Parts: sequence; C-alpha cells; structure tokens
Amino acid sequence: MTAKIIDGKTIAQEVRAEWKVRADALKARGITPGLAVIIVGEDPASKVYVANKVKACAELGLHSEHVVMSADTPEATLLARIEALNNDPKIHGILVQLPVPKHINSDKVLNAISPDKDVDGFHPMNVGALATGNMRFAPCTPYGAMKLLEKAGVSIEGKHAVVVGRSNIVGKPMALMLLQQNATVTICTSRTVDLAKFTRDADILVVATGKARMITGDMIKPGAAVIDVGINRMDNGKLCGDVDFDSAKEVAGCITPVPGGVGPMTITMLVANTVQAAEWVAG
Repeated sequence: MTAKIIDGKTIAQEVRAEWKVRADALKARGITPGLAVIIVGEDPASKVYVANKVKACAELGLHSEHVVMSADTPEATLLARIEALNNDPKIHGILVQLPVPKHINSDKVLNAISPDKDVDGFHPMNVGALATGNMRFAPCTPYGAMKLLEKAGVSIEGKHAVVVGRSNIVGKPMALMLLQQNATVTICTSRTVDLAKFTRDADILVVATGKARMITGDMIKPGAAVIDVGINRMDNGKLCGDVDFDSAKEVAGCITPVPGGVGPMTITMLVANTVQAAEWVAG
C-alpha cells in the first residue's frame, strides 16, 4: 500500500477561493475584511510567517496592516497599540506573531486582543467557547488540519483519533475539534509509556510534538489517516515532520507531507477567520 498524499497547497487554494467569494460579497456591501499583524523584534522565521500572511490577505483582496515594532518595545506600548486596533473599525482580526521578546508577557498580550478580533483563537473566551462546543474562532493550525481531513474525504464520526501532543496551540484544540465531530479521542505526549500501542490503534493520527520523525511506519495502523503538524529543520537544511514520511506512507491510507501539508492551511484558516469576523460585524 502507498498512501494517498493530502496536498495541502492545492486544498489551501481551493479553500481560499471559497472564502474569497464571501470576502467579495462583503466588499459589495462596502465592508472590506481587515487583518492587522503585529511583529515585535527581528526573528527571521516570524518575519517569513508575517510576510506570508500579508500575501494571503492580498490574494483575497483583504485590507491588511503590517505593524513592525522593535525588540525593545515596552510591553505597555504594545498593549496600547493592540487597544487602538481593537477600536479600529477597519480591522476585523488582530494577530500578534509569537514569540514576543522575553520582557513581554505573552499571556497578557493575547488577553488584550478583543475576543471578537482574536482570529488566532487564543483568547481565553474563545478557548472556553471551543471547549464547551460553541466554537467562534478556532486556532488556525488545528482548524486547517480538520479542513484537510474533510477535503480528503476522511470520515471522523465514530473513529478512534489519537493526538500526539498537548500544546495549547495545536494538541488540545485539535482533540476538542475531533471530539465535536464525534470521534473517540485519545491524547498522548512524547512521554507516553508505550506510545506505539496507542498510535497503532488510531484510525486518525495527528502528530504535533516538535520531535523529528518520531512516529515511524511500524507505529501506524494500516489504512490510517495521518496528519503531520510538525516541521523540523534537519542538519542538511531540509525540512521534515514529526512523522517519518518514507516509512509511514507505505502503511497509511492517506498522509500529509512536510512541507506542503498542514502549513499552507494555517494561513488559509487565518484569512477565513478574518472574513468570518467581518461577517459577524456586518450582521
């Protein structure tokens, strides 16, 4: 068996086209969805991510503001800028690119963003809404992973889904979203005793640990859907996921590659959340 490759790039373009129709409908009513992205400091990876987010907004005809602040910006100055954006009617979504410099409390920053403009889905009110089954904004990476499963035709209801990783950004919200789709969900970590016992029982396996190639083909149930959220840079400069792709694709039913799998969907769902926020404002 050779797994079907879930092409995140192609699916991302398809999903963006769907949301562009909704964005255009808003623009026809005089409302242009707007996203503000704030970056504090000169982290190279963050600068690339931010540039890609601004580019995605341009593709859909959204208004975007790219706010660049120096690494020594006082926390109070950043919070004041967020408050100004909270009150700006042209802005429907606000994102502060993480990580922020160590002298800034990231929790305080995330809590300062209006829940109605929290398109990253990290505000405690939106996390609580997700946990209680009343999702408003879903964190973009697990949202994208769910959309990949949908577009790949993977049935979730009644299936055993195993999520390896417990981060607030991916693991926990991913488990909640699978649960809402009536999956039976197991959450594991990189320290789970006999991890393979759990992963081999997964109809749907989502891996987000940040440990390169830790899940190998012999740890996967034949025919399983495998979503690899990890992205790691090897010594040779190439990127790889948390799943050993070469061995896993010989066992899995379908699998996401790295790069080109979940990555393109994260930014796509950020744009989707921004359009959704503008739709709520428009009534």
